[in-house]
Amino acid sequence: MPSRRRSRRTHRLALAGTALAGAAILTVTGCSPDKDGSSTDDKSDAKPGSALTAVSSLKVKANDTMDGYARDRFGRAWLDTDGNHCDTRDDILKRDLTNVKFTDGHCKVASGTLTKDPYTGKTVRYERGHSKVDIDHAVALSDAWKTGARQWKPSKRIALANDPLNLIASDSSANRQKGDGDTAAWLPSNKSFRCEYVALQVAVKKKYGLWVTTAERDAMKKVLTTCPSTKLPSGGNPTEAPARFKAK
Repeated sequence: MPSRRRSRRTHRLALAGTALAGAAILTVTGCSPDKDGSSTDDKSDAKPGSALTAVSSLKVKANDTMDGYARDRFGRAWLDTDGNHCDTRDDILKRDLTNVKFTDGHCKVASGTLTKDPYTGKTVRYERGHSKVDIDHAVALSDAWKTGARQWKPSKRIALANDPLNLIASDSSANRQKGDGDTAAWLPSNKSFRCEYVALQVAVKKKYGLWVTTAERDAMKKVLTTCPSTKLPSGGNPTEAPARFKAK
């Protein structure tokens, strides 16, 4: 019996030693695992020109008030801010759908197919007037309002609302589930699109000088750490709409 007790005691000590060694490794490396076991340390993986690197350049502040927010503070939906004689909604449908047909030969999209919806991965059919396809703002307008846009002049708000960089054709039900959620509140169920989706949000916020909350920044880094080479998207329209467009 004494020898068996000594054996059990030796086993407990060995387990304790292993736990202490694991803690020491975490202390030395400086990595702290999240609840899902992944590390939040991304410094060694960030690449110049990547979306992950760009996250660190965003200003971090608490949300501003939603007082005064309304959709028409960003102008009427959807405007032809690029002057191509097609409204922004049709421009994005033409860009993102396949097998597009028009009601007028070149501009108003009558039908088409969202071959792989970025948010769900499903194929979604578009029929004008019976649409299951929405045009989503990657950075929701209400989120923009409380992270800087409340202080802008109308021409900049109109530009954001119609900037192709900030617009995605998506499944309508997924878009409505998202609502005005930022990265910390909502991510696409289609995991293969998450890096690109978050990179778009980073690009839009950087382009327009919008800030992020601490929770939003941390969520952005957590996603982009899994794909550190994802480039920061660029392009889109100027950050001020032509003077002929008005908003409240």
